[in-house]
Amino acid sequence: MNVPNKITICRIILSVLLLILMILPIDKFGITFPTFKLAGIIINSKYLFCGVIFLIASLTDFLDGHLARKYNMVTDMGKVLDAIADKILVNGVLIILAVESYISPIIPVIIVSRDIIVDSIKMVAGQKSGAVGASKAGKIKTACMLTGIVLLFFYDLPFSLINIYPAKVIIMIATILSIISGIQYYTKNKKFLTDNM
Repeated sequence: MNVPNKITICRIILSVLLLILMILPIDKFGITFPTFKLAGIIINSKYLFCGVIFLIASLTDFLDGHLARKYNMVTDMGKVLDAIADKILVNGVLIILAVESYISPIIPVIIVSRDIIVDSIKMVAGQKSGAVGASKAGKIKTACMLTGIVLLFFYDLPFSLINIYPAKVIIMIATILSIISGIQYYTKNKKFLTDNM
């Protein structure tokens, strides 16, 4: 297994640990995260800690792709692992944030539905033309989504200190881009889907 794939597996492990931390009522295990106030903003340090884990996991998303392309180590397995890591990290966090009312439930519904459709298209097209990589809109969507979630974890700091809250706007932009990239995937691979119709 090459280095980029090992980094991707580390991202999967970090993602699972993050989701466990977000879901579990850790205070019942005697672990408490202090809450403090900063310029009128009540901050739960648990989310700051989650934000650090999410940020590290997100950076590995760019690192493994960069190394794979730079040293010609792009593999079909790497593309599959990368997609799995992204789904666990982003979709898992979005669902929990929606359950906790930090974002609208429609966002994870759109993202998860789009991912199911795109992955189905990739599966069919991949059998006929090889592994299907991410589109440009899909990559921009991922970058926006990761940025928006990081800002949400960090309470939109430092922007919130001047009453600007970009996190939810960026996440909404990412949601719109996910729809656009989904349409692009369908258009690009339509011929493979209709071959046997």
